[in-house]
Amino acid sequence: MGNNAADIIIIGAGAAGLMAAAGAARTIGNSGRVVVLEKMPRPGRKIMITGKGRCNFTNVKNWNEFSGHIHPKPNFLKPSFYNLTSEKMIDFLTAYGMESIVERGDRAFPASHLASDVVDALVRAAEEAGAEVICGKEVKEIFHDASAESFSLTCSDGSSFTCSRLIICTGGLSYPKTGSSGDGYEWAGKMGHSVKPLFPSLTAIVPKGYKDFPTRTAASFETAGRGHIHRREPLSEMGKMLCGNQLKNVNLTLFIDGNEVQSEFGDLDFTDGGIEGPIGFKVSRKCVNAMINGSKVTAVVDLKPAVEYEDLYSRISSLWNEISKDRRNAQRLYKDRFRILLTKVLPQSLIPAFVKYHPNADHKTLSKALKSWKFDIDGYVGYERCVITAGGVSLEEITPKTLESKLIPGLYFAGEVLDLDADTGGYNLQTAFSTGYLAGISAGKEIGVR
Repeated sequence: MGNNAADIIIIGAGAAGLMAAAGAARTIGNSGRVVVLEKMPRPGRKIMITGKGRCNFTNVKNWNEFSGHIHPKPNFLKPSFYNLTSEKMIDFLTAYGMESIVERGDRAFPASHLASDVVDALVRAAEEAGAEVICGKEVKEIFHDASAESFSLTCSDGSSFTCSRLIICTGGLSYPKTGSSGDGYEWAGKMGHSVKPLFPSLTAIVPKGYKDFPTRTAASFETAGRGHIHRREPLSEMGKMLCGNQLKNVNLTLFIDGNEVQSEFGDLDFTDGGIEGPIGFKVSRKCVNAMINGSKVTAVVDLKPAVEYEDLYSRISSLWNEISKDRRNAQRLYKDRFRILLTKVLPQSLIPAFVKYHPNADHKTLSKALKSWKFDIDGYVGYERCVITAGGVSLEEITPKTLESKLIPGLYFAGEVLDLDADTGGYNLQTAFSTGYLAGISAGKEIGVR
């Protein structure tokens, strides 16, 4: 076997790739060679920034609950998940020196809250199993020799590798600075696979008037993609008023072309990108997809979801009566008394933007405005800062029990490169771990029966 010949080559040392390496190397043991080729200087670059560096690496919900957070075809993931459940993943990382804790929402984190501990454990698992992780190796071309049942890989530095089993774990397009450049989609297409339309998910959605566009032209808007608003675009006056506000226990409802399509309860953040936070991210998938297809999107925030409209109206009327009867307010203008009312029902930091959005609100209409704060959505932040790429290699052309291509024997796909994505909360990384591990094991089993 030549120096650059391997039994199994895995492209990409991210979550799926490192687990594929561990699974493959464990399966074939000392009887074969497993090599991971990673273009970046270090493995796991995207893992390092997950959860702002804290890394919510899985979610311990059982399959029936977990599967409800997977898109577009959760049943495709089922064999991978049962082969490596969330609980098994926690045990796996524990075996390689990383303790975990489970927090609100069944989300698991490293006990240290350091994403680097997850990466270190994954690399340790792959290397101790016998896999070689080679960084700084950017694969440029893949050639499949059907007659020889082999693959030849050419790298940007002129080196080449051969293998009989190839696992593509190149991730998606999100956070390109971590090495995600969509290579896997291009290779899949060249080898005859269908790639479902790609779009950003788990991203900020941008309300109308939230950003200023001093340099944007119609042509640049189309070049960026329909609805794409780059995060670097400056905030408008309204955006500055909203940015930094974090809303707890609110309800966010998404309307597409006037029809309600999704409603989520939880926390919402206004950031330099737009509407984010757990529930902002949850609705972003449908929002982005709709905007790309030319639909009109509106988001409606209920700031008081625990209180029925009639009860809220009565409560506000009561507060208004108290304010009006207070002798200290007798000489105050209506707008000043109304401002006092607002401080009793809204966080101080949110009031300027709320008033700007509802210039005609008064004590009689305030309850309606609090229950139905409407934002027409102008666009979304793209791959530069989205968490995940939706779309990818068609699941119809992959065998779910092995992750092997139905078109090319010996070719496997795992992780974000597949048309498989999930909600925020640890589901995406677990999907990558599970599919990567099963692909590695499947490829390893095939080596012994060639």
